[in-house]
Amino acid sequence: MWTIGDKKLQAAGEDQNFTFLAKGVHFKGIVNSEGTVRIDGSLEGEIHSAGAVIVGEHAVIQGAVSAAVVMTSGKINGTVTATDKVQILKPGIFIGDIRTPSISIEEGAHFHGMCDMGAQKWTERESVNGSTVHELAPYGEKVGTTDL
Repeated sequence: MWTIGDKKLQAAGEDQNFTFLAKGVHFKGIVNSEGTVRIDGSLEGEIHSAGAVIVGEHAVIQGAVSAAVVMTSGKINGTVTATDKVQILKPGIFIGDIRTPSISIEEGAHFHGMCDMGAQKWTERESVNGSTVHELAPYGEKVGTTDL
């Protein structure tokens, strides 16, 4: 028989969505999750998560990853989009492109590719004398160029 305390524990556990792909498991396709995804096996395809994607040391991902936070100590070959941050931990290897507002690469980890950390935040406005002023919104820095 269920007691009130057991029901509360079960309900709390259901709120925490966790997906796990174990070492030795090979998955081909698309993973969609509202919570945390942990990969220790291999995945060919896409991962989309509203939470975190954690890539273990023995994991291999070929494809696209999008999440709030991406932490990897495994191998990723593809593109990563993170709304909060990307962390590449030792002995991780990342080959591909990253789009995130914050990135950290631990000493001993490897990254080969391009990283976009918010170039879209540049605003452009016309000045009176015909030159264009670019402003980096968070820092207030300005760079002027003259229109030809």
